[in-house]
Amino acid sequence: MLRRIVILAATLCVAAPLAAGPGRLATLTLGRYVCERPGSDATQAPVTDAAASFAITTASRYVAIDGTRGTYLLTGDIAELTSGPLAGTRLVRVRDSFLRVIGPDGLPGPTRCILSRNSDKH
Repeated sequence: MLRRIVILAATLCVAAPLAAGPGRLATLTLGRYVCERPGSDATQAPVTDAAASFAITTASRYVAIDGTRGTYLLTGDIAELTSGPLAGTRLVRVRDSFLRVIGPDGLPGPTRCILSRNSDKH
């Protein structure tokens, strides 16, 4: 019985939507983040989503692909773009150079944003 409770609790923790709960304020690594969706099948390369891509330029600011600016807030591992063209976009930081877009259901979706190796850090 105890084993079932432990397994159920672990399952609920994994499946629970990500909330912007309490966490330490932090900043994202400066540079260009290229966002991409998976290809249509396992043999195709990911498809760049230029409209979702952005560059982090300072501790709390980003620039969208069209040059317009906005702000973001990183609390714990959840980043929310709070103003500008991507306002409302939420991402979970998987690693310093890897973010995953959080879908409307509160769970990480298939779109990922990766810090470009050729980042010019605006």
